[in-house]
Amino acid sequence: MRRPLRVAAALATAVALLVGGLSQSAWADDLSHKRSQLESQAAANKQQQQSLQASIEDMSGQLAQTEQDLVTIQTQLQAAQQKLSDATTALATAQREQQQIAGQLTDAQNQQQQIAQQITDGQAQQAQLRDAVGAMAREAYRDGGDVAGISTVLAAQSTDDFLNTYTMLAAAQRAQAGVFDRITELQAQARNQSARMQSVQQKIAELKLAADQKVADANQARQDAADATAQVANLQQQAQAKQASLQGQISTAQQQDAALQASTAQIESDLKKVIAEQQAQAALQHSSAAPGHALPGAWFSNPTANNPIYVTSEFGWRLQPVLHIWRLHAGIDLMDHCGQEVYAGRDGTVVWAKYLNGYGNQVMLDHGWVNGTSLMSSYSHMIRFIVSPGQHVTAGQVLGYAGMTGGDSTGCHLHFEVHINGSPVNPRSYLGLPPA
Repeated sequence: MRRPLRVAAALATAVALLVGGLSQSAWADDLSHKRSQLESQAAANKQQQQSLQASIEDMSGQLAQTEQDLVTIQTQLQAAQQKLSDATTALATAQREQQQIAGQLTDAQNQQQQIAQQITDGQAQQAQLRDAVGAMAREAYRDGGDVAGISTVLAAQSTDDFLNTYTMLAAAQRAQAGVFDRITELQAQARNQSARMQSVQQKIAELKLAADQKVADANQARQDAADATAQVANLQQQAQAKQASLQGQISTAQQQDAALQASTAQIESDLKKVIAEQQAQAALQHSSAAPGHALPGAWFSNPTANNPIYVTSEFGWRLQPVLHIWRLHAGIDLMDHCGQEVYAGRDGTVVWAKYLNGYGNQVMLDHGWVNGTSLMSSYSHMIRFIVSPGQHVTAGQVLGYAGMTGGDSTGCHLHFEVHINGSPVNPRSYLGLPPA
């Protein structure tokens, strides 16, 4: 019973390997494409993260400066508000003083009116006295100029008449002298009142001018303080708006950075899985030829820098991953990382080493006639080649370095072709690899 079981197990394994072989090339190609995409995404994420982190650092510096500016502006605003308060108090004081001076002005104006009335009354009295003096002068003239009345005294008829007449004349003389004294007094009063009038008028003008100027100065100071306060408040508003904007931008950038970090972590996890799958697939490849060495019975030695040879895409018709069209894949894709050496599969002569559309940097070797057939091989997608047309090379000699040049390349690898009598054939058997 044990032998049939072992046979059945062997048959199952053979079937599994056969089925696996049929899909192996597509699986390897898909893994290579997936790995290339993940590596590109990881590189793009890293670049975006570096840009975001630099932006966050820059905005954080601006935010710190803005917050420092706000502290300074707040101090300036407090000083401006204090200045405005002081100016408002000074204006109120000046306005009160102006009101006091207005009261003094009213008193001075009343005093001016009183003096004017006194001057008017004095002028009226002077006019009356001048009329009286004129009347006496006319009377004396009629009496023949005897102002003292001597003739009148001498004409008295009796002692009593004389005394009465003399008494009347003495009284008249005293009255006349009093009139002159009063006129002189009134004139002096008028001069004094006129001087007082001028003094009061000058005082009124000075008080009014001083009060108006003081109020104007205080009002201007208050306006200046109000303008300065408004300006500082505007600066504070602008700084606060900038602060809020920067905080929002930093928050958004931090969220984007967190999302990128999560995406990068997921990409790294997926990439590890893909690499593990590639390594597992590589373990299924049965090739142990070291770079530059051939497997038993093979026409070509290992052209890659990897051992074992790892096929990522098989020969035959396939859907081109970039152009999305069906066409013949005229060779096989072998795993070679960017910059790894590409070796000549066997001795030959360099036909060309140049850039071809779809193939990128390609080296074509002519190996002459083998078993009656023309044998050639090509090595494509290299970063650069180090041989030139006409040069003779030997098996295992470095031709260039693996890359992904050419429009059809989706990742670093070596596209290897074998041409028999000018037509491409599947290189697997010529490398000593089992059928896919």
